[in-house]
Amino acid sequence: MRSLLMAAAISLAFTLFLTPVFLRLFRRWGWGQVIRTPEDIANPSHEAKRGTPTMGGLIFIVGTIVGYFVGVYAGGSTPALSAILVLWLMLGFGAVGFIDDYMKVKSQRSLGLSGWRKVIGQLIVMIPFGVVALNFPNQWGQTPASGHVSLFRDIPWLDLFAFGVVIGWVVYLIWIAVIGIATSNSVNLTDGLDGLAAGAGVFVVSAYSLIAFWQFKQSCTGAGAGTGAEDEALAACYQVRDPFSLAIVGASFAAGLIGFLWWNAPKAKVFMGDVGSMAIGGVITAMAILTRTELLLFVIAGVFVLSSGSVILQRTYFKLTRGKRLFLMSPFHHHLEMRGWPEVTIVVRLWIISGLLAISAVGIFYVEWLTLV
Repeated sequence: MRSLLMAAAISLAFTLFLTPVFLRLFRRWGWGQVIRTPEDIANPSHEAKRGTPTMGGLIFIVGTIVGYFVGVYAGGSTPALSAILVLWLMLGFGAVGFIDDYMKVKSQRSLGLSGWRKVIGQLIVMIPFGVVALNFPNQWGQTPASGHVSLFRDIPWLDLFAFGVVIGWVVYLIWIAVIGIATSNSVNLTDGLDGLAAGAGVFVVSAYSLIAFWQFKQSCTGAGAGTGAEDEALAACYQVRDPFSLAIVGASFAAGLIGFLWWNAPKAKVFMGDVGSMAIGGVITAMAILTRTELLLFVIAGVFVLSSGSVILQRTYFKLTRGKRLFLMSPFHHHLEMRGWPEVTIVVRLWIISGLLAISAVGIFYVEWLTLV
């Protein structure tokens, strides 16, 4: 517990108190927001955001790393493979986002990496993650990820390796790549209003940290292993590797986002940029896969799903009706802007929805456990 609290405290302090230092550097380097996208043209209020320091996601990325390692070593333990994999996706996806941001700032245009180049970059990060996550078992034979699709835990009849090892590896890598690309791009689409993605990210990652901590308390390798625990408790235990380390890295990241949100809340003093939104997507992806709650992601990250879903619906409806629009603008939060909602109202209400969805997801996760004990 000391490791978890220390990691969160260090990460929070880092982003809360050192952000002004980073902002001075960003201004010196000319890392200012470019405002030339269609939604910005349609929303004149966005013009005032031009020149605001961007790529602020670097701040909570560094804060998470510092917080996690200080917390782990302060608690007398060592970094675990599962947590390292979370940091890998955070850094890898963040690097793809950084390249995209840097290209925009350098050219002073809103066009960075093309869609397919961004996807290729994400695949380059996801494939090593997937390979490592399904190898290197610990002393109990547990690997960080599994070859099953999961909801609250692995679903036995959804075995990705049911048709052999070769086909299984292909299906497995495609499955986790879809999760990673969809999640990171959904967060990226949500990052259109001050504090929206950061605030929703706090709720989502905090929920995953809580789930991981509960899995640690109900771990199959801890409770019941030679202790005479009841069979019912064993039936409800979780086959998750390094759950406490996942809880620590999740708490560190969520705390870093809270500290960053102090400066990112309306009116934002800094934007996270693609480096930040992609990093959030990477952490959420890794936590969903490694806690074996992949399908539960649709509930926990419902606000992010809303953003990408509204874009998909808009484009589909536009093509089917040959030019008609379902929303005034997509993603959905820009539709609300066009309807005249103040930016702060949209952000706060979507935060509330995000919190309710996160609480609901944790609640049904706990109810599933109760049905087994």
